[in-house]
Amino acid sequence: MNIIDSSGWLEYFADAPNAGFFAPVIENPAELIVPIVTIYEVFKRILQQRDESDALQAIAIMMQSTLIDIDAELALSAAKLSVNLKLPMADSLILATAQRHQATVWTQDIDFKGLPNVQYIEK
Repeated sequence: MNIIDSSGWLEYFADAPNAGFFAPVIENPAELIVPIVTIYEVFKRILQQRDESDALQAIAIMMQSTLIDIDAELALSAAKLSVNLKLPMADSLILATAQRHQATVWTQDIDFKGLPNVQYIEK
């Protein structure tokens, strides 16, 4: 299984320079899980930069994969990761979700660089 962090989704939707790194993973929704926090982050950013219609179209693509909600156990795991690795909240939720589902995180967010089960590309 795979997870694309919010920066990867935004790169893909903007057809930015690293979009090709994320495309094969995004275009295989059967092997992709989407932490609900990425829905929030991607919708918010596209809404800020474009409009609600574009934001909803992006979310529709994301929702073709398996969505993962935040429960109490996941929140506690993420909080521990946040403290131990000094990660922001959203990143720790993404990483905790990946660990729970034995998934690889695909990202260009430097906060993930060097962590196990992370495919990182420099932005």
